[in-house]
Amino acid sequence: MTRLVSTATDNNPALQSSASRLSDVQVLDAISQFVCDAKLKIGDKLPPERELVERLQVSRNTIREALKRWEALAIIKRRKGSGTFLTADIQPGDSFLSLNIKNDPQNILHTLEIRRTLETQAGALAALRASPEDLAEIEKRIDEVERVHGILGGAGDQDWEFHCAIYRASHNPIFEQIITGMHSAFHAFFEAPAQQNFADGSLPLHRDLFNAIKERDPDLARSITHKILDITEIDVRRIANG
Repeated sequence: MTRLVSTATDNNPALQSSASRLSDVQVLDAISQFVCDAKLKIGDKLPPERELVERLQVSRNTIREALKRWEALAIIKRRKGSGTFLTADIQPGDSFLSLNIKNDPQNILHTLEIRRTLETQAGALAALRASPEDLAEIEKRIDEVERVHGILGGAGDQDWEFHCAIYRASHNPIFEQIITGMHSAFHAFFEAPAQQNFADGSLPLHRDLFNAIKERDPDLARSITHKILDITEIDVRRIANG
C-alpha cells in the first residue's frame, strides 16, 4: 500500500523560498534534500506541484521540467489524478549535474565542443528511437519556436524546449542530464540584450532537423545538428572578437 507522508514543509530549509534556486537542477537538489529530510521511502507521495512552486518561488514550468527529469530516470512515477510518487531511493548527498561555467565567449566555445559531440549523437539516436509520441512532441516544440520567433524576433526558451524534446526522444536520459548542466551559461549568453539575434541564422535548420528525425535518417540528423552548432560557433566567435 502506498504510504502518504505529510508534506508540511514550513520548517524544512530545502523548500524555503530562495531567489537563487532558478534552474531545474537546483530545484531537484532542493527536492532531493527534502526527500531525505522527510525520510520519504519508495511509494511515498511527494508534495503537489503548487506547494513546490510556492516554496521554491519558481515557475510551475520549472517544477514540471525538473520532475520530468526524475521521471525519465525512473526516480518518480506521476499518476494522473493521484500525484507524484517516489519509485527509487534518494540518499543524502545525491545531486544532479550543474556545471559552473563562466559566462564568457571562451568558456562558451569550450562548452560548445562538448555539446557538439553530445547533441549530434542525441539527434542521431532520436532518429532511430523516437516514438510517435516523441515525434509529436518535437513537432509541437518546433511549431512553437517558429510561432514565438515570428512574434518576438527570438525564442530562446522555446528553442531549449525543442532540443530537450530531442534529448528525451533519444531515450537516453543522461544526454539531457549533462547538457542541461551546461545550459545556464548558454541561456545567459542568448538572453544578453546586445545579442538578441544570436544564432538566428540556424532557425530554418531546426525544422530540417525535425524532418530528418521524422524520416528516421540518423546521418542527416547528425549533419544538420553540426550545421546548427557551426552557426552558433560563428556567432560566439564574432561576439568574442567584438
